[in-house]
Amino acid sequence: MGMPVITASSTTREQAITDLIQSVALEETALSHILNAEGEKIQKMVALPDVTPEVLLATNKSVESMVNAVSRLEMILQSKLSSFSNCLCNPEIV
Repeated sequence: MGMPVITASSTTREQAITDLIQSVALEETALSHILNAEGEKIQKMVALPDVTPEVLLATNKSVESMVNAVSRLEMILQSKLSSFSNCLCNPEIV
């Protein structure tokens, strides 16, 4: 297997920034769906008539783990956007 070939792109700077912002927005949407699903999971578990405290605690731990992962991804997305914050206000800065 050889080295990948990377060719120059004709994408403009403005389009690249727009693409980055759109990708972050799509990722944010996906993360919101994940958080919503986790909330629904808790609601369904709590509504079960014979659910045990152990099952509720395990569900809570699972949801907490997912929320922590989403939080880490949010920080990464914020970092992506902040790296271009100067570019959005001042088009002269690369």
